[in-house]
Amino acid sequence: MTCDGPDGRRLDGWSDGRTHCRAANRWSKFAGALAAGLAALSLASCASTPSEGYAATSPYPTNYRSVALPVFRNDSLMRGFERDLADALVKQVEQSTPYKVRSEAAADTALRGTITAVDLVQLSKDPGTGLANEMMVRMRIDFEWTDLRTGERIVAKSGVESSALFVPSYPAREPLELGRFVAVEQLARDLVAAMQSSW
Repeated sequence: MTCDGPDGRRLDGWSDGRTHCRAANRWSKFAGALAAGLAALSLASCASTPSEGYAATSPYPTNYRSVALPVFRNDSLMRGFERDLADALVKQVEQSTPYKVRSEAAADTALRGTITAVDLVQLSKDPGTGLANEMMVRMRIDFEWTDLRTGERIVAKSGVESSALFVPSYPAREPLELGRFVAVEQLARDLVAAMQSSW
């Protein structure tokens, strides 16, 4: 027998009556709804801005191809943090952005900055010995990302901070280098995140 589908077309090949016609109609409606839902999801995932759905494009500006990462000036009394930050920034830029790291002579942008402070903050101490139980490394920087072709400032921020806890007391006996590493890595991630486009 034949029956009409929801779109008005004849559905052939059914042999046991109206039950199959109803089943065919329900299946056709389900398939139509499914197709519409998938189409809507596809449009959302291809939205041009994250506020309209999932962004299919890079969150970083696409009009730049490379970045120079000169070692930040270090105005603090703690030496060596500038080298650690330079190494961490190179890794973060290469892993997280579409940009190539180049020298200032070859790059079209540069990320420059100054470490303005590195502090060791005692959070708690052993009442018996007076020695530190918990310490925090705190870093503060100013930075700017500049278009080397035009001299235009792309992003600039002051007073960006990161901090990390370490426990130098027994039994943990964590060294300063642990807190230093964590604080530097966090700061590098924050700097690279600041390079993303403002939507």
